[in-house]
Amino acid sequence: MKKVFFLFAVVIFACSEPNQTVESNLEESGPPKKGNQPLEQYVDRMVRAQLKIQANEKFILEIHKAQLNEDGIEDAVVTINRLDFAIQQAAASPNPAKRAELGYMGNFNYFFFFDGKLDMLSPPIAIPSSPLLPLTVNFENISSEQYKDILIDFRIRNANYKDFYTISNHTPRRIFQFKNFDGLGTDQNEAYHFEFGAGSYGPQKNIFVMEGKLENLPKGADKNTYIPRIQPIEKIKYTFFYLAQEGKYATKDSK
Repeated sequence: MKKVFFLFAVVIFACSEPNQTVESNLEESGPPKKGNQPLEQYVDRMVRAQLKIQANEKFILEIHKAQLNEDGIEDAVVTINRLDFAIQQAAASPNPAKRAELGYMGNFNYFFFFDGKLDMLSPPIAIPSSPLLPLTVNFENISSEQYKDILIDFRIRNANYKDFYTISNHTPRRIFQFKNFDGLGTDQNEAYHFEFGAGSYGPQKNIFVMEGKLENLPKGADKNTYIPRIQPIEKIKYTFFYLAQEGKYATKDSK
């Protein structure tokens, strides 16, 4: 069978291009530590400084807490949505109508990783996507039963994608990416859901991409923002397994 390899390369505050992997190590970059500040206050101050957010800008910030590495200390994923900033940039562009039609695609959705042991926030990780919908964060035991990995969903027009990150050396590292759905509002649509099982070659679990049926776009709904239901179908489309020597997931077409 033909083998296909994938290498794809962390909650919200109201007030573009492929994904990136953060390479900087928190211990080396040395940003200010949280100390005795409340996490929310520290995060707000750091996010505004790192993204150069003006005092009058409205944005969305959320903090999701979980243990994300083996040190036994609670960490957090912080997501930022800058829709207002995206709209302002589009209005100042030569073709604002086109930017709106494309869902204001660009670097307006970010996430940060807060390392509980180091007591500091990572640099921002941009997820190029449509800011019409903020990032969605979930956690799963994939790399280990002792801590969680990070799953982030993001929107690109009438498609939705899922990134899988693990924390390695205090740094988020993307290990997998796949579609949740694509082609919403068209006859050529597809949808998937995910299950996890014992790893083929190590402790990292296999990822089973299961088929799904995508809900039809309701009449009058916006295909760029409507969140459709996916009816699970218990049929495996692909089985992905982790290759430790490559630091990524690979698959063979289940057909």
